[in-house]
Amino acid sequence: MDASGDQIEASYIGQQAAKEIDEILMGPLGFSVDQLMELAGLSVAAAIAEVYKPNESRKVLVICGPGNNGGDGLVAARHLYHFGYQPVICYPKRSSSPLFSGLVTQLKSLEIPFVSEEELPPLLSDEYDLVVDAMFGFSFRGTPREPFAYLIRAVSALTYANIHHKKETKVVSIDIPSGWDVELGDPAQEDTDVQGIRPHMLVSLTAPKLCAMKFTGPHHFLGGRFVPPAIVKQFNLKIPPYPGSSMCVRIGKPPSVDISALRENYVSPELTESKVSADPFDQFKIWFDEALAAGLREPNAMALSTVGKDGKPSSRIVLLKGFDKQGFVWYTNYGSRKARELSENPHASILFHWNELNREVRIEGTVTKVSEEESEKYFHSRPRGSQLGAIVSKQSTVLPDRSAIYNAYKELEQKYCNGTEIPKPEYWGGYRLTPTLFEFWQGQPSRLHDRLQYTLREAEGKQAWLIERLSP
Repeated sequence: MDASGDQIEASYIGQQAAKEIDEILMGPLGFSVDQLMELAGLSVAAAIAEVYKPNESRKVLVICGPGNNGGDGLVAARHLYHFGYQPVICYPKRSSSPLFSGLVTQLKSLEIPFVSEEELPPLLSDEYDLVVDAMFGFSFRGTPREPFAYLIRAVSALTYANIHHKKETKVVSIDIPSGWDVELGDPAQEDTDVQGIRPHMLVSLTAPKLCAMKFTGPHHFLGGRFVPPAIVKQFNLKIPPYPGSSMCVRIGKPPSVDISALRENYVSPELTESKVSADPFDQFKIWFDEALAAGLREPNAMALSTVGKDGKPSSRIVLLKGFDKQGFVWYTNYGSRKARELSENPHASILFHWNELNREVRIEGTVTKVSEEESEKYFHSRPRGSQLGAIVSKQSTVLPDRSAIYNAYKELEQKYCNGTEIPKPEYWGGYRLTPTLFEFWQGQPSRLHDRLQYTLREAEGKQAWLIERLSP
């Protein structure tokens, strides 16, 4: 689905075209099978990680066939391990080639367990959160033999509602759901006595095969970000653009999502009174440093909430540009809505949300402008483009069109093209929130979150911070 919410289309190819593309990739275009396998397996792991998070779908059974599809599964298992999952491999008919033997060695070095088909539980859902079907790819034809016929039945049992399961185990198929005809699809659709695999996710590789047109699950991804323009042109392929640096892209119909069912079951270290600093500024610094060390994107982003004299609240994301025992500083246009509301009501709150750490910090207090000298110093530390942007933007005012502000920027850019100092506009500067309340929130299982609140109290003529635990 693209940014407009429309379905992203891709070309579907038959078995012969898929075979020819592979031959060209590994022939005149210079790819080796291990290169393609590595990229394919990484694509599969990336698609899984995008939908099924390791804190809820941790234990993954990867069933590998004897061919390249099985190799893709072995590579995916290695990446899933490094993504935080607990893969288990079922690889009953192992290839003796050095490539496959090397993959097995890599997996064993990570202490990833291998199990035989006899060691699997009668219902795979009793032990596994996810099952990755990497048994057969686009080159397979005919009827699967044992033990794969048994394994296909075991996996297909996960997708039929008439079989009772203790929990719902999701099925991910690589390129082709095993047992399907590469062009005609699931044989179960033609024979009611046959129960084929109906995966919840299908990760097509290079280009989706014709059988994928009959895929009815909620998650269809395209992976294998290696198709060169020559092949796209020769086979008249339509390959959707991959987002950013991602190795997979969602295609087909958008998933049907029950918003009420969206939830995370947080798992975090306990946050107790004995483990936090007595000073909330020191505790904030500890958490902020940990957010920086975790490599979070813009850990200084915070939601600033203000209320004007009309009593109507408004919120927006701003960037923290400094903090100390005096308060938390950010910079903005003094003619903006938030500035107007702060002039009418100096009480505000800021909120930091560090999703990957299951943490939030909420701070309430009063807001004042920083000194002109402080604003000047920060303004001239900014990139020149940002300085020019602060001048041309009359923040929160209505523009006739997008070009108006860009034309004004270009004129100003030309004016200061000789490198002379750009003057800080009078209507731009900083604010400092001086806290009267902090709340540190740590997500925990079953919504029993930790909440520690610091409030400033008067005691024996002195102000001190009182720490209290709040109900989640």
